[in-house]
Amino acid sequence: MKRHQHYIAGEWTAPADGEYFESLNPATARPWYEAPSGTSVDIDKAVTAAHNAFEDPRWRDLSQTRRGRLLRNLGDLIGEHAEELARTETLDNGKLLREMRAQLAGLPEYFYYYAGLADKIHGEVIPGASRELLNYTLREPVGVVGAITPWNSPLLLTATKLAPALAAGNTVVVKPSEHTSASLLALAPLFEQAGFPPGVVNVVTGFGATAGAPLAEHPGVAKVTFTGSTETGRRIARTCADRLVRCTLELGGKSPNIVFPDADLGSAAMGVIAGIFAAAGQTCVAGSRVLVHREVYDEILDRVTARASTIRIGDPLEDTTELGPLAIAAQLEKVESYVELGLAEGGRIAFGGARPTTDLDGYFFSPTVFTGTDNSMRICQEEIFGPVATVMPFDSEDEAVALANDTTYGLAAGIWTRDLNRCHRMASRLEAGTVWVNTYRSMSPMSPRAGFKNSGVGTEQGTEVIREYTRLKSVWINTSEEPAGDPFILKS
Repeated sequence: MKRHQHYIAGEWTAPADGEYFESLNPATARPWYEAPSGTSVDIDKAVTAAHNAFEDPRWRDLSQTRRGRLLRNLGDLIGEHAEELARTETLDNGKLLREMRAQLAGLPEYFYYYAGLADKIHGEVIPGASRELLNYTLREPVGVVGAITPWNSPLLLTATKLAPALAAGNTVVVKPSEHTSASLLALAPLFEQAGFPPGVVNVVTGFGATAGAPLAEHPGVAKVTFTGSTETGRRIARTCADRLVRCTLELGGKSPNIVFPDADLGSAAMGVIAGIFAAAGQTCVAGSRVLVHREVYDEILDRVTARASTIRIGDPLEDTTELGPLAIAAQLEKVESYVELGLAEGGRIAFGGARPTTDLDGYFFSPTVFTGTDNSMRICQEEIFGPVATVMPFDSEDEAVALANDTTYGLAAGIWTRDLNRCHRMASRLEAGTVWVNTYRSMSPMSPRAGFKNSGVGTEQGTEVIREYTRLKSVWINTSEEPAGDPFILKS
């Protein structure tokens, strides 16, 4: 079994206390590598390396265009190592290999996009009342960024943080989930191969309490970016507030997927399947609350349950598999507990609701469809993060909006309709950072993502994200050569 090390200052580094932990393959429930159990000592070493790299002229004085060139080099290298990276993540978190191959085919685009954006980061000249005063702004990197990333999509969700952070000139310390460290450790050496100076990107593995918390608390970290649960996000927000540093939080969701009677019902049913059963439901934007107009409720329910019954569950490395395991044992137990809770609350299972029979010993759970629920039930309000959908009827557009917005979350929403006017009405009324119409789970590095309510703080992706990774400086220059005037009067 392979034993990994931290990646600090361009070198593989053993943990300070010599402790390691096993990571399990979720398809087999067997350990397949060891990762170092990072502590505050390891975090301090990585933050120091990142700070030194930030001040190093090789990075600090690099032109923005050349920074972009390094990001493009990295994108090329990711493309060359796509199969290895895809297979590594599949072994680590159970995502379908064919899904990961598709994801890796698009992952270089994130680095290409921010490569092109790197030398478009600039300030502006501000007009003033006096022509003698020149006022302009600068956008500068914030410094060392601490990135704490989740287990459901380590490579993609780390890329959405790394690419803009580096384009803006920052350095980064990544603390991946203790459940899925392998793909980030496989990615780490590509930064040096791409030409980034040592220490610009560092990876320290370990647990939240002993590595994640010290990273968020470290006085050398100027910004924290986190993707994960709302509960953990609140703790990080409190830490950052105490330190008066920035944070970006992409948190949970309980997203509605809304079907109107004029929709293409075949496509809508497939959109429901994709929204909740892709990636075994382990996505922040999972369309877990399916709201269907009463006129087509029975037909959509029949279509969804019929397709759910044919979903092929098994080894995620096999091309024919459509649903792999949940990523960790605790998540399987959580999903099972919510299914039991849903039944206790009065819900009925139209399909699924149990562990399937497979030839593997991993953390598999059948695609599950609940009916007989109302939006006040816990399974309709709390994030399950698994392949469990609740299908509820509505009678009017207003009722659909009310049900959709009746949640503490606001990450995403889906709408299925052929009515163009309704598309725009609904998009403006739904309390969600992303609204999809006649599609679901579409994503691009060019499109910003933000969460409303308990789904997060700040923005990821698009040009808007550069604000998250830069600080704004206002510069005033007096161009006049006249003697200074009255020192007690404000000059403007």
